[in-house]
Amino acid sequence: MSMRASPVSALRCLAVLLILSAIPAAPLPAQDRHFTVEDPADLTPDAAEDIYVGIADDMAAAYALSRDPAAVGYRRWRRFNSAPYPSATHGSRYVNNYANGLAGAYGSAGLTEPMPEGAVLAKDSFSVTTAGTVFPGPLFLMEKMAPGFDPEARDWRYSMIMPDGSFFGVTGVTGGDGDDHVRFCITCHATTGPADDHLFFVPKPFRTSGATTARTRTVGA
Repeated sequence: MSMRASPVSALRCLAVLLILSAIPAAPLPAQDRHFTVEDPADLTPDAAEDIYVGIADDMAAAYALSRDPAAVGYRRWRRFNSAPYPSATHGSRYVNNYANGLAGAYGSAGLTEPMPEGAVLAKDSFSVTTAGTVFPGPLFLMEKMAPGFDPEARDWRYSMIMPDGSFFGVTGVTGGDGDDHVRFCITCHATTGPADDHLFFVPKPFRTSGATTARTRTVGA
């Protein structure tokens, strides 16, 4: 799947990149955790959703620069949370949980069997400081690969795409932006145990039984 950016989309992507360039440089994160947001704001669900509505299209357009099929198309999938919620395991960012059709069982918040090959979950993210500054965050992807791909990870492949569309890392890939950059994802998700197929689920206050989308247009449709 590919997406041809319009002049408007290109300008939006440029705006995102300019925002990123204004973020003060920080030390590289330890290899066992995500980048941590300093001085994160405590938002109400409505406030978090309003912010997401304003930036979701631009974030998705920037992630799509990676040309990863999930990054291009995840906004057409079902969203399993009613509003962005803070995730301590993702650096205290506000996150949203999307899943493709093969991962539809994710909505049960409990599995009867492992996810099938081809199931993909996407978690986009953003941060807000107490001063009200909003920054786009990474896109986190989990894709169930063929049996034997990575037994330690229950055959999940983890990817992290930065807000400019570059890959921070992909498990199962050696060298460059490879496995060693995001191997900590496997360690973290393994704490849920095999019964949950190494998945974390949406916190109860934010779960929704029906499909939801942000109040924006769908990118890449």
